[in-house]
Amino acid sequence: MKVGKFRSKPVVINAALWDGSIADATAIIDYILKWNGTARFRYGFEREDGLIAIDTLEGTMEASPGDWIIQGTRGEFYPCKPDVFATKYEEVDDGEDRTTAAEQAG
Repeated sequence: MKVGKFRSKPVVINAALWDGSIADATAIIDYILKWNGTARFRYGFEREDGLIAIDTLEGTMEASPGDWIIQGTRGEFYPCKPDVFATKYEEVDDGEDRTTAAEQAG
C-alpha cells in the first residue's frame, strides 16, 4: 500500500448563505428546484426556527439558519456549516472565471 498526500482540485461552486428567514428559504428552495433538486421548508419540529430539508446523494440533510447551501460538482445540493465552509471555500474575484463545475457538466 502506498500512502501519499493529496490536494483538492480547485473548482468553482455556487453557494448561498441562508439567513434563516422564510423569504430567503423560499428563494433557496426555488433555486434548488430550478436545478432539478428537491428541498422543502420545515417549521416547528421541536424548534423555534425553521429548517430546509434537502434531498442529497446521501439522503435527506437539514440546513439550519446560518448554514451555506452548496451546489456540488454534479449539480447536487447539500448544506454546509459555516466553519467548514470558511475552511474550504473563498469567494471568487470578479475577474476570475466563474463557470461552476455543475455548469460545465451540464
